Amino acid sequence: MRLEKRGETSAAALLLAPVGAVLFTLLVGSLLVLWAGAPVGQTYRLLLQGGFGSVFALSETLTRAIPLMLTGLAATVAFKARLFNIGAEGQLYVGALAAVAVGGLHDGTGFALPPALLFVLMMLAAALAGALLLLGPALMKTKLGVDEVVTTLLLNFIVLLLVSLMLDGPMKDPTAMGWPQSVALMGELELSKLIPQTRVHTGLIWGCVLSVGLWVLMKYTVLGFDIRAVGANARAAAFAGVSVTRTVIIVAMLSGALAGLAGAIEVAGRTSYLTLDMSPGYGYSGIVIAMLAALHPLGVVAASVFVAGVLVGADSMSRAIGVPTYIADVIVAASLISVLVATLLTQYKVRWK
Repeated sequence: MRLEKRGETSAAALLLAPVGAVLFTLLVGSLLVLWAGAPVGQTYRLLLQGGFGSVFALSETLTRAIPLMLTGLAATVAFKARLFNIGAEGQLYVGALAAVAVGGLHDGTGFALPPALLFVLMMLAAALAGALLLLGPALMKTKLGVDEVVTTLLLNFIVLLLVSLMLDGPMKDPTAMGWPQSVALMGELELSKLIPQTRVHTGLIWGCVLSVGLWVLMKYTVLGFDIRAVGANARAAAFAGVSVTRTVIIVAMLSGALAGLAGAIEVAGRTSYLTLDMSPGYGYSGIVIAMLAALHPLGVVAASVFVAGVLVGADSMSRAIGVPTYIADVIVAASLISVLVATLLTQYKVRWK
């Protein structure tokens, strides 16, 4: 068996590829549901109802989609330049840590700054912290040829240990009865709610605006062209006059800043303080989001809502009929694999010998 490049991809193939990916994902999920001894139709109905079937369900889905949206954008811009950032989880946490350091470590009298200015400084600190965390691996990649997959992945564990140290040490809330969490932000620094009586907050607007902004950057600016050129062929881009090192460094700063903002927005919008279990793997899930969106910034919005809906709906489904919530993870993984394979088959055809 070998793959041959298609001369031209038909419109029918482009239309059938996502349909086939969805059908394959449903088939894999159905087999697992049957293996668990549950009815397939009812399971999928409860999954959709739990994720999108009510105002409360939709608000929970959108709340979980916000950090996924930002980490998905972080992975998207990095992968576009073939900078494989696997460290968005650590960048999210270090961004949250910086946000709490600026907006939470005070007793209400130590700052004379207006809350609006303090909020801006808090967000800038989070973005800068995430950007600087990725800057090191980017420099090692461009100057020393060190694999960024390894360095960014290992930095995740270092950051989590640092967060644990800070929450059990100088940043620990003395009123938390021994629980390792940071001091809470001032109420003026928290993001407002979009829907009353729900947890969905204005971080959703931040995510959508940043998605549009990144799309404009990638499509209509010289920097966006340089990023796409480096991602397509770094040697050819350098021959054409593009500074590969400069482009990779800018991409690293932008990607890390987006992941750092995810942490700050999660603290300011949902928790108001930092804990070690704040993220259930949003940084790693952002890679899945980026690949499902085919590295398109606008597609990240839809992909993050889809993944968040599956995860939220799985909790409701599990409580209703006893199907393990891990099926949601399998559905997300199967959808990623099927989309990648379907995309590959639109560009290549299989030849059997």
